[in-house]
Amino acid sequence: MELRHELMEGRAELPRVGAVLPARGVHPPYLVVNAYDDEIEAATAYLRDLALNDCSPPTVRSYGYGVLRWFRLLWLLGVSWEKASGAEVAVLAGWLRTASNPQRHRSKPGGQVPGSVNLRTGKPHLRAGYAPRTINHALSVVSGFYDFHAHQGNGPVVNPVPVSPQRRRALAHRSPLEPQVVVSRARLRQKVTDRPPRSIPDRLWDELFERMGANATGLAFASRRCASCRT
Repeated sequence: MELRHELMEGRAELPRVGAVLPARGVHPPYLVVNAYDDEIEAATAYLRDLALNDCSPPTVRSYGYGVLRWFRLLWLLGVSWEKASGAEVAVLAGWLRTASNPQRHRSKPGGQVPGSVNLRTGKPHLRAGYAPRTINHALSVVSGFYDFHAHQGNGPVVNPVPVSPQRRRALAHRSPLEPQVVVSRARLRQKVTDRPPRSIPDRLWDELFERMGANATGLAFASRRCASCRT
C-alpha cells in the first residue's frame, strides 16, 4: 500500500524496463517487449487489431507506449494484467498527475522553462508534468486494451477503467447540428479546458509586414480591418 501511495504522490518512479520495437511485419508494425526482450503476446494481439482497423503506424506506436506504461506499473505492483482492477488504474492516473514528463527535459540549453509563456507569441509552453489530454489518452489506451481482450474472452470480467454510461449514451448518436450535451466525466478522467483561439500579437503583424515590403501594405490594411471587425 505504501508503494501505491508513493506512486500516486509522484515520489516513486516506474521502472524503465521493456521497450516498443519495430516489428518485422505490418500487422502490427510495432511490438511491446519486457525487460528480457520477450514479446508481450497480449499487447501484440491488441496492436495487431489496431493495425487491422486501419490505424496508422504512428498511432499504433503511440498505443504501444501506452500499453508499455501500463505493464510497467503492473510489473512494479506485482499484478498480472488479467487480474488488474480499478485500484491499479487509480494509481496510474495519480502517477500521471504528479510525475515529471521526461519529454519536457529535451529542450535545448537556455530554452523556455516548462509551463512558462513565450513572450514573443504569447503561447504557453507545456507544463513539466503530463497534460490532462495525455492522461485521458493513457486511460483510453488501457480501456481499449481491455475492451479488445474482453471481446476475445480474456482478462477480467469488468474493464478496470471506469466509464460514464450517461456520456456514452449522450454521444452515441448525437448529430453535429444538435447542441453539445453537458454530461459528467467518468471517474479518473481529467478536465480538459477549451483551447482559446490562437492569434498573432499586433507587434508581430507589424514585423511580418515590414519584412514583406511595400507590396504588403494593402494586405496589412485588410488584415487589420478584419481583426477590428472580429473584436
